[in-house]
Amino acid sequence: MKVPLYQVDAFTSTLFHGNPAAVCPLELWLKDGVLQAIAAENNLSETAFFVQKGDHYELRWFTPTVEVDLCGHATLASAHVIFNYLDPSSEVVHFTTKSGKLSVEKHDDLLAMNFPARPGHPCPVPENLLKGLETKPREVFMSRDYLAVYATEEEIRLIKPDMNALLNLDGLGVIVTAPGKGSDFVSRFFAPKAGVPEDPVTGSAHCTLIPYWSERLRKKKLHALQVSQRGGELFCEHRGENVQIAGRAVTYLEGFILLKEYL
Repeated sequence: MKVPLYQVDAFTSTLFHGNPAAVCPLELWLKDGVLQAIAAENNLSETAFFVQKGDHYELRWFTPTVEVDLCGHATLASAHVIFNYLDPSSEVVHFTTKSGKLSVEKHDDLLAMNFPARPGHPCPVPENLLKGLETKPREVFMSRDYLAVYATEEEIRLIKPDMNALLNLDGLGVIVTAPGKGSDFVSRFFAPKAGVPEDPVTGSAHCTLIPYWSERLRKKKLHALQVSQRGGELFCEHRGENVQIAGRAVTYLEGFILLKEYL
């Protein structure tokens, strides 16, 4: 059995930047154990699998160790594959996921995702968060992830997290953020609990970042940079219960996974 495989760098137009995601279009769903094994073998922060069902696609995302309920860069990568290889005439793609219905629209070279907003709520600062980040944030919020707010971009770039301490937190991961020098805000994202010590560019984290910065800066449209080593650029808009997250993507490779012996 051959499974198509694409590797796409998301939230960038330049190879070897942004966040690489594997994308596997399927005709029928494979067993969960096989999906997880493929994701572990790919050893990227996310592998996306989808199956076409009429006018939409069922979409799932796996890290090397777990299935997650929402992933931005692998959704962007999946839409990139559909628009460029599977259905080039389409202008919008609809997905059904564990986080509900998602859509991605094509706007020239930008792909714009419509995601649910996940605003954070003020919360006590766990000791393991302080230990894990080493520098004390000005504010801390909680949604799916912890959101730690700092004063400067330089602080975000200099954080060297203690992953063992972050492993002991509840929630999936930790977002750190501050005002940007050349953007509205910058961020980084750590999720060792999901097998991803630092994610290069994290669309789902912006479901929390966008409501926070929209309220703080009193503007709906925002330009964001994720300042990981690979780096990524996002064009964001707060739309009440939803957020729009747009970015570019570029294909790194095309191939097949050979599953005959495994199955």
